[in-house]
Amino acid sequence: MRMLIGLYIAAMVAANLLVWWLGPWASPFIAFCLIGLDLTLRDVMHDKLTRWQMLAVVLAGGAITWGLNPAAAKIAIASATAFTASALADWLAYSYLRNRPWLVRANGSNVVGAAVDSLIFPTLAFGALLPHIVAMQFAAKVGGGAIWSMVLRGFVPSTANKENK
Repeated sequence: MRMLIGLYIAAMVAANLLVWWLGPWASPFIAFCLIGLDLTLRDVMHDKLTRWQMLAVVLAGGAITWGLNPAAAKIAIASATAFTASALADWLAYSYLRNRPWLVRANGSNVVGAAVDSLIFPTLAFGALLPHIVAMQFAAKVGGGAIWSMVLRGFVPSTANKENK
């Protein structure tokens, strides 16, 4: 579990710092690789952590980003806000889909979490609603999350992984 938490925080911090450094044009690429991973790791951890532990992990990622580069404070705050809101939306969707196979739960909740995160993060981080960035981030997060869900499904406890055979 520590490895998954460490990977989750590392991906979040890397995504935050890369967006700060490269700007909004790079965010869809970063979203595909790193935020798709974070969305899916969140689903893996959903079955293993309490909601308070998950909130602490999300806030730790924002604090580490800020600590590594105080100039990225706006990105860190936008990220922590978007991740917290999307984590709540993801958790609700994941819980609603609890009787479905894990891949359906993970990808269904990733769509909801990606929508919330894609709207909130760039709007707060860059100070304006950027519809093309929101749309590209959403598509990238859903696509990246789908790939990562296939890679990470082996980390899901067998009792939570009710795949239809």
